[in-house]
Amino acid sequence: MGNYKKPRLKDAALSRLISLVLVTLLAVLLLVCSLRTSSEIALSDFDDEWNESYNSSELEKSGLPLQNELSIKLERQNRLPPRNLDLYPNLAKDHITIVLYVHNRPQYLQLVVQTLSQVVGISETLLIVSHDGFFEEMNKIVEGIKFCQVKQIFAPYSPHVFTKSNSFPAVSSNDCKGKDDAAKKHCSGNPDQYGNHRSPKIVSLKHHWWWMMNTVWDGLKETREHSGHILFIEEDHFIFPNAYRNLQILVSLKSKKCPDCYAANLAPCDVNSRGEGWNSLVAERMGNVGYSFNRTIWRKIHKKAKEFCFFDDYNWDITMWATVYPSFGSPVYTLRGPRTSAVHFGKCGLHQGQGQSGACMDNGLVNIQVQDIDKVPTVRSEWDVHVYEHQPGYKAGFKGWGGWGDNRDRQLCLNFARMHHLFNVSPSP
Repeated sequence: MGNYKKPRLKDAALSRLISLVLVTLLAVLLLVCSLRTSSEIALSDFDDEWNESYNSSELEKSGLPLQNELSIKLERQNRLPPRNLDLYPNLAKDHITIVLYVHNRPQYLQLVVQTLSQVVGISETLLIVSHDGFFEEMNKIVEGIKFCQVKQIFAPYSPHVFTKSNSFPAVSSNDCKGKDDAAKKHCSGNPDQYGNHRSPKIVSLKHHWWWMMNTVWDGLKETREHSGHILFIEEDHFIFPNAYRNLQILVSLKSKKCPDCYAANLAPCDVNSRGEGWNSLVAERMGNVGYSFNRTIWRKIHKKAKEFCFFDDYNWDITMWATVYPSFGSPVYTLRGPRTSAVHFGKCGLHQGQGQSGACMDNGLVNIQVQDIDKVPTVRSEWDVHVYEHQPGYKAGFKGWGGWGDNRDRQLCLNFARMHHLFNVSPSP
């Protein structure tokens, strides 16, 4: 009997051990599943809450296109705080925010970031980089910036963001192309004044600029209460070390030296000019290289949303020169120094794209000499102002280069103007 009971006891002990192990494993599995499920539910709840609050209220109110997954992710990214707050916790009281708007020319962006790193006073301010869509190489370049606070924003309604969605603002399946006759082809779209239908990569230039302006001035927590000047530069602008200090001086002098000036510029409106070298300030027509203005001027521009959005030209700057500025009723002057602090160096136009057959490409190398004088302020408060009148360039009466005839683009443009406001902008001119 004793030999029989001992194995029975061993078997019972082994059975209890196995049961204990199984129960423990089951408990662990249940715990893991519970944690995973709760985390998934929390994430799902956040997504649902965010989508509901944004898509059902703001989206309906603004009339913006239904967002795809990438567009929603970029919208969230835009709400993140600036980087490098640990390195630069405070902005200077009189800082001038810098907005760098970029497309997909990494060889250019690398150079302009390098020049910005050498700008005296850059650590005192906030740099906002506005992307026309999302391009990983461009994103990585900006993430490497360590010389100031930097915030990235991404245009969530860029045609580049909707290329895989087969929907507007990218190409829709039923879109007219080229000079298609909509009635004969049974396709969608409105041709421009020259009979050409929209090209997403072309219209994205004007869309990005207008979305950026409305977002920076009226949407971002970091700038929507900013009343001072904001400087706007592009990825193919070479910025000299004295640019920021020169701009601060120009802004401080503008109200006294040129009260009728709308803006302050780092460079002449003639992109081929390096300045006159005079001992005087210069007031001239507003240029598109290194331009800055304050909220008062933005309000005047914003009120002209209809003029901007319905002018048949895909270039934002030509639209401003030919229709918006003339609508102000008086000459639009900008104040600058007699020696440039920024140079346009790009050889490839934005409309020529990247990574396509026959696309314009260069290595981003430039031969711009930075002299000792370009490292110190070259603007003097005691100088008088020389005013250029009747300068050549685009003016009222120019009918535009086209590319902006589709009613959907015009409506999207108007929706950008109202997306941060409760009041409405009339949908027709």
